[in-house]
Amino acid sequence: MSSTERHRVITETVRDSGRVSVQDLARLTGSSEMTIRRDLDALAAQGVLERDRGGARSLLLRGEEPPFSLRSSEAEDAKRAIAAAVAGRIADGETVLLDSGTTCVEVARLLKDREVTVMPLSLQAVRVLSDPPGRAQLWLPGGQCRATEGALVGPLALASIGALRFDTFVLGCCGLSAADGLTAYDLDDAAVKKAGLAASARTVLAADSGKLGRTARARVVPADGTDEIVTDSGAAPAEIAALERAGAALDVVPLP
Repeated sequence: MSSTERHRVITETVRDSGRVSVQDLARLTGSSEMTIRRDLDALAAQGVLERDRGGARSLLLRGEEPPFSLRSSEAEDAKRAIAAAVAGRIADGETVLLDSGTTCVEVARLLKDREVTVMPLSLQAVRVLSDPPGRAQLWLPGGQCRATEGALVGPLALASIGALRFDTFVLGCCGLSAADGLTAYDLDDAAVKKAGLAASARTVLAADSGKLGRTARARVVPADGTDEIVTDSGAAPAEIAALERAGAALDVVPLP
């Protein structure tokens, strides 16, 4: 098991259980206790958990989103493949609203040197598009920055979105299921996503297969509420079939 996969398993296990011992995590991951202790130290430095004697306890509430820094190294090949497919759907001259999230940052990298106008909703995407600047015209929204995530939310972000019309909204999600649709961990994030949907002529959802079948706390839109969903071939066939029965239009891109 890679370190990235161990960190994901440890984060989810500690979050769901509240507290887990080093010995239990070692058995769960098939790793040595020394390796687990190093992993716990790394995750503690990211604010995911707190070390205690013989184990760790979670600093994330059940159903709360892990930090951006942890998620950014997960499913990298899938996110890049999805980003390439999404960027290919955007024509030169378009005005694009770009949601927060790790996959949307990959989309920003591909749009940076395109003849497009982009308003990103995260500080990470702002950095990608501005340092150094590319050919894309950058519009900056207002908003409050969510800690550990870099997403821009709140009244200023909503006002910025509502004042404009966009050709395409590239939307991210925390969970996507046939029953609950697109969901977000944070109510403010959900409000920004809804505003983006209302302000855009077309919405493309970029969701890696790890998001399918999951449900976060805040509803955004039903499964058929976007024009297209781009995911990767790691998705379970049952999840794909369920979303299609719910009316979702999916494009499943192959993994490299």
